[in-house]
Amino acid sequence: MVDTTHLGVYGVLIENERILLVKKSRGAYKSKYDLPGGSFEHGEKPSETLKRELMEEVGIEVKNANIIDANSVVVQWENPYIHKKENMHHIGIIYEVTSYNGNIKNDPDGEDSLGACWCPINELKQGDISPLTYEVLKFKGLK
Repeated sequence: MVDTTHLGVYGVLIENERILLVKKSRGAYKSKYDLPGGSFEHGEKPSETLKRELMEEVGIEVKNANIIDANSVVVQWENPYIHKKENMHHIGIIYEVTSYNGNIKNDPDGEDSLGACWCPINELKQGDISPLTYEVLKFKGLK
């Protein structure tokens, strides 16, 4: 088993008791709903990563966002790219997005998202969402 660490920045958008999530097409959370966001590019500040990732994944321009949490989970999964089990420590810097411009795109991003959707929070089951998303919903008192 290989130990890895993944650090990312993620956005929480909640409207009308629904949360904006993306369905993952690959990786440890394949077929699960996850918060939009992702990895840093070299030299990026967390707020820059948030803006870039949300534009790429869900097609919106973040106007205002505030850090609300930093959390982590450990996930074991079979990584087909290295043909080994991976013990991934997933660390997320979590922003609450309070204003944005644009319309949510629900088509795949060509990378690791099958598209974005507004999911009713009360209908989400723990097994349908990434562990990090579940931790964020617990933090917000929504699960």
